[in-house]
Amino acid sequence: MFFRDIIGQTDIKHRIVDDVKRGRIAHAQLFSGSEGTGALPMAIAFARYLCCEHPGDDDACGICASCAKFNKLVHPDLHFVFPIINTGKMPISDDFLPQWRELTHATPYFNLSMWLQAMNAENQQALISVRESDVLLRKVSYKSSQGGYKTIIVWLPERMNVECANKLLKLLEEPPQQTVFLLVSENAEQLLPTIQSRVQRWNFHAIPENVISQSISRRFGLTETDAQHIAHQSAGNWLSALQLIHTSEDRACYLKSFMSMMRLAYQRKVREMKLWSEDVASWGRERQKEFLSYCQHMVRNNFMSNLQEPSVVYLNAEESEFSRRFSPFVNERNVIGMMNELSYAQQHIEQNANAKMVFFDFALKMIVLLIQ
Repeated sequence: MFFRDIIGQTDIKHRIVDDVKRGRIAHAQLFSGSEGTGALPMAIAFARYLCCEHPGDDDACGICASCAKFNKLVHPDLHFVFPIINTGKMPISDDFLPQWRELTHATPYFNLSMWLQAMNAENQQALISVRESDVLLRKVSYKSSQGGYKTIIVWLPERMNVECANKLLKLLEEPPQQTVFLLVSENAEQLLPTIQSRVQRWNFHAIPENVISQSISRRFGLTETDAQHIAHQSAGNWLSALQLIHTSEDRACYLKSFMSMMRLAYQRKVREMKLWSEDVASWGRERQKEFLSYCQHMVRNNFMSNLQEPSVVYLNAEESEFSRRFSPFVNERNVIGMMNELSYAQQHIEQNANAKMVFFDFALKMIVLLIQ
């Protein structure tokens, strides 16, 4: 991954390169942005540039020994920490490096769901345990293998447990020489305030539609019209744009389930709603959370459609067809209630509550909300 491979975020690229040239490299930096905005690819490109033997004016050379190692993500001074599942053998990130490298090579724009699938997580949730911080402490105590910087990339640090977060905080307070910590977060506000106060923060914003559209046209050869349509639906998320190009089967499944739930709630078919909740409860936890996020996406967009604001409606053709009939039922009286109930359901699923009860309770509440 080079700076030139990153979609948008031009200002951050220039400022990072300028900091390196001036020798003003903060030892701890936070790349904060929602999925698909390029925070992880930027962190990898930054690490490559730091370690490059012959860096150019705006990117790594791509031909030195260091860059050759970065091509395979095997540079000895590059270390990754990321959420992993518990295999019962007290694993650490290094145990999953083959899967991590394979996924990152396939696409550095990925999300937690894709990573869980790469680990064959099934219903397990991924976390960063305290053992990870113990291993990290040993790694940073060693001298740089190549005589330059050591870079520690921590992906989704908000998934650290409290003990691990406190140990990382101590490392940030007493950093080893020539060691750079790059924390790549999608929910930076969940980090300890003391960690947030000790990092240089870079905020990754949604990628402009025209940048996504141009990148799609150049990389995939789509027509200008198709590229613009996908760019608008992606809402500034390059990962979403890629998924739209390759037609996500999950998205079609989620739409079908969302339509079924809303129709059953409107018709007050409680028995069928119970069967619906049992079906969704059979999915894995991460897929259930994704579905609830998708439901929030549909409620939000149907509300904007009801307000006659097409410029901020991000739906594909099939979703738009359903929205044409459904959006009148999402209005000022019930939209907050719907979003709150979806948020509560997501929290309960994250806390491993009984999924059948969570989804059936949510579906029953939709009966009341839809008639408001």
